[in-house]
Amino acid sequence: MRPATYLVDVKGPYQLDTGDAVRVTVYGDAELTTNYRVDDSGSIAFPLVGPVPVRGQTTQVAAARIAAALANGYMRNPDVAVEIAEYRPFFIQGEVKNAGQFTYVYGMTIRSAISTAGGFSDTADRNRATVYRRQGSQMAKGNVDLDYPIYPGDTVVIGERWF
Repeated sequence: MRPATYLVDVKGPYQLDTGDAVRVTVYGDAELTTNYRVDDSGSIAFPLVGPVPVRGQTTQVAAARIAAALANGYMRNPDVAVEIAEYRPFFIQGEVKNAGQFTYVYGMTIRSAISTAGGFSDTADRNRATVYRRQGSQMAKGNVDLDYPIYPGDTVVIGERWF
């Protein structure tokens, strides 16, 4: 069996984007510790400091940015942690029973996405799928097997099989 190759990247550390919800913990300040959603501009609207840009950043970088903003006149030595509370959804269409938008669960593959969408339709190609994934300002497309990992924001298309 030869190794699979993909046009879409299998990513490194998770990068935040619009639609993600994050749990921000500000140690010693219960009022600021809560869940925040990354808005359309790629920022978290954070009390006291306003919008903090986090799109394309890891949770560690987001925490450092929030801490730096709080340290700029609001708190002395703020200790901030950021973790994913809820991933942005993925989308699946084509030859599945229930196409649409679904909640992403860490570690999902094409196979688990199909199960989430109710399984294959009767005419589905049961061996491969097409994944569309934003990479920077580009949309990448790759034909992949069913064990390929998907990420939040991906669009999975299950084609028809031809007899």
